[in-house]
Amino acid sequence: MMAIEAAAAASLRLSGTGVSSQASGRNCGTAVADSLKSNGASGFILKRLCYESRRDSRAHGHGVAGGGVRAQSGSVKLSSAVLAEQPKLSKVEKWNGSKRLQTQVSPVAPDITTIRSLDWDRDRFDIEFGLSDGTTYNSYIIQGEKLAVIDASHEKFRDLYLSTLMDQIDVSTIDYIIANHTEPDHSGLIPDLLELAPNAKVVGSRVCIQFLQNLMLRPFDSIIMKGGDTLDLGKGHVLEFVMAPNLHWPDTMFTYDRGAGLLFTCDAFGMHYCSEAVYDEELVNLEPHYRFYYDCLMRPNSKSVLQALKRVRPLDFGVIATGHGPILRYNVPELMSKYEGWSKQALEKQLASIAVLYVSDYGFSDRLSQALARGLTKTNCGVEMMDLNHSDTQELIECVGRNAALVIMAPPSHGPANEALTTLFAAVKTGKQPLLIAESYGGDDEPVDTLLQRFMALGVNSPLPPLRVKEEPTEATYQLYEEAGTDLGQYLTQKKAIAEKKANLPMDVAKAIGRISGGLYVVTAFKGASRGAMIASWVSQASFKPLGITIAVAKDRAIESLMQVGDSFVLNCLEEGNFEPLMKHFLKRFLPGADRFEGVEWTPATNGSPVLNDGIAYLECTVKNRLETPDHWITYAEVTNGNVLKPEKKTAAHHRKVGNYY
Repeated sequence: MMAIEAAAAASLRLSGTGVSSQASGRNCGTAVADSLKSNGASGFILKRLCYESRRDSRAHGHGVAGGGVRAQSGSVKLSSAVLAEQPKLSKVEKWNGSKRLQTQVSPVAPDITTIRSLDWDRDRFDIEFGLSDGTTYNSYIIQGEKLAVIDASHEKFRDLYLSTLMDQIDVSTIDYIIANHTEPDHSGLIPDLLELAPNAKVVGSRVCIQFLQNLMLRPFDSIIMKGGDTLDLGKGHVLEFVMAPNLHWPDTMFTYDRGAGLLFTCDAFGMHYCSEAVYDEELVNLEPHYRFYYDCLMRPNSKSVLQALKRVRPLDFGVIATGHGPILRYNVPELMSKYEGWSKQALEKQLASIAVLYVSDYGFSDRLSQALARGLTKTNCGVEMMDLNHSDTQELIECVGRNAALVIMAPPSHGPANEALTTLFAAVKTGKQPLLIAESYGGDDEPVDTLLQRFMALGVNSPLPPLRVKEEPTEATYQLYEEAGTDLGQYLTQKKAIAEKKANLPMDVAKAIGRISGGLYVVTAFKGASRGAMIASWVSQASFKPLGITIAVAKDRAIESLMQVGDSFVLNCLEEGNFEPLMKHFLKRFLPGADRFEGVEWTPATNGSPVLNDGIAYLECTVKNRLETPDHWITYAEVTNGNVLKPEKKTAAHHRKVGNYY
């Protein structure tokens, strides 16, 4: 193994300095590869070396060092450690009978190890209706002179994670448990760690420590960190803490290891994607998951994303140690740039701003509020998330004053969040500020009807009825809340959006585009308990082999969430001369959560989505890729099955006079 490490180090010295074009770049250098092979290097080591070489070449060639991302000076030492020790996988265990769970241990940097809890078959994660490739929960160990664990794992991994951790360290000697974020998938096992390491101190933001105190209901030693505070673990591992509230909870902070050049970010920059690849080596496979994760969790907090990026820009790091998915090592500048670009774009396109007032650490208030926020952002509305448990009076008054509408998650009947209602009643802009009230399913919700009556007595308009939750939230509940957010956003922005379309398109051009004709179709999709449908006319065949089609899906369509990469749907062709009944039905404005198929005859396709009995043909499709335009997703899907139901009939044609509407 020493010979392999020496050859690897030599290769990285060459590629990092650009001395030999043969030993650097995408092909890694045949001479070095031959040298490694002759010393017994595995395909895994050769592949990792390729990415290391490419990464350093990009960093030096494009000047990313110093702009918040280092061309890591310790890359030779780090790479030797990674090359010398392949990731170790535990045996697969089953949860709930069939869900596969596994842990993976891998070195990340000198003295730093990750334990990745691989949740191979998790198919839903709160507001993200479906996960096509599972997820991971990433925990980290730093072994300086002091021993620290950064974030933990989900409760379902209790035995597997703790046994893996005990194989790596003497758990009783843990000095610090650093909680970057207290959502249960990261903090669920912190009580167990404290049982095993009773002298450990929990390190977190002020809000984080409060959350954990409410969770554990017993005392523990803690250290509350503020932005810029440091903690010296020894051996060069000086940790600096960066406050990053609302990414995506108010408790979030980042932890920066100055010596190792690692930034631990928990949810930020992560993705729900489970594989044995520790790092972001195959970017093309990761990008759809990275974008979907951003849209669901980070886009509603675009301002907070930009503030966090500004705070980390002066830091010198080469690796982002995320809480979900692969660790970012090979594409850090590109992926950080995407966060910045998406967030700036969201703010630039903002047509209205809505305050979403939720209650942290109470029922499902935070998760359901995120679903509402995602629906709002699909209509180019800006969202300001505010936690009623941790907002002072002046902050709340200013928040209400600068937003066009309010969404209020029902607070509990007692406590600081309920007391904030008095401020809201006084601050709301009567007659001008639409309002939506929604249940939190916390067990002690302030009655939503009573809240609505009190606001209406002040002259406040509520364009939608209150949202109610009768049982623990399911996929259908999250869909209900997202659709309500979209409906509220459309209510606020529709007139302005139509005016912008007309203003941006000269009439002669609009008439010319209107001469582009299409067919009339209904797209139907079922995904778990969620279901959707839409009228479509921007449909075209896109490939022969494999057989594929494209459909343009507006970003504010409810069905857009059910047409992610990997999702299935059915394209139903409508009949010429007999399309109006179905067209009128599916063009209706449905209330959030309403059954779009009530009164429509259909049978399930082999992929589970509805085949409309009154259609003339159908295609079963699976989404393979999506291309983003300013207001639509161009969805490319492969056709997996299909049939003609009425051979003698033709597909209805759709003609327009102008091209600035459907």
